[in-house]
Amino acid sequence: MAAANKFLLCYVAAVLVSGLAVITCKASTTYTVGGTSGWDISTDLESWVQDKTFAVGDILLFQYSQIHSVSEVPKESYDQCNMTKVIKTSSDGNTSIPLTTPGQHYFVCGNGLHCLGGMKIQVTAIGGANSPANAPQGSDNGPSGLVPGSKKNQPTLSSSNVINGGSDYLVLGLLCVVGTVLYLIGS
Repeated sequence: MAAANKFLLCYVAAVLVSGLAVITCKASTTYTVGGTSGWDISTDLESWVQDKTFAVGDILLFQYSQIHSVSEVPKESYDQCNMTKVIKTSSDGNTSIPLTTPGQHYFVCGNGLHCLGGMKIQVTAIGGANSPANAPQGSDNGPSGLVPGSKKNQPTLSSSNVINGGSDYLVLGLLCVVGTVLYLIGS
């Protein structure tokens, strides 16, 4: 009888930990910058960004031709289309940039004339579970981490991305389950 109670207690603990992991993990959204037109001088990027709400953990997918690039820059470089203070840059034609901090993020085409022609976007990432929206804003020149992307034309939800501390809660929960099991076995 005692073994059955121990098993039931372990089962309940595992279910609770699994529920906690599901609640604390948020699927990120991948946005193809410029929609089907992509990252291009002919795309109305200012209009594209206006109806979007970005969150920490979301991914911006820049798809562009070989005459373009994408650079993350501080606000003053964004305002002036000045490429002397670039944080990160990529020119592979298919660049995924995760929004890792809340606050303002600025992206421009590395070709100054394209930037002056409107090929630039400013996005605001709101905070997640571990970074509430009313938390102090991130630095204008903080890195976002450029990551090679994959060809996708539509925004997608990705449940494979564990963000907002989800993996931390999962590990903590699993440690609690293991500790409970070890305690019960030792009793």
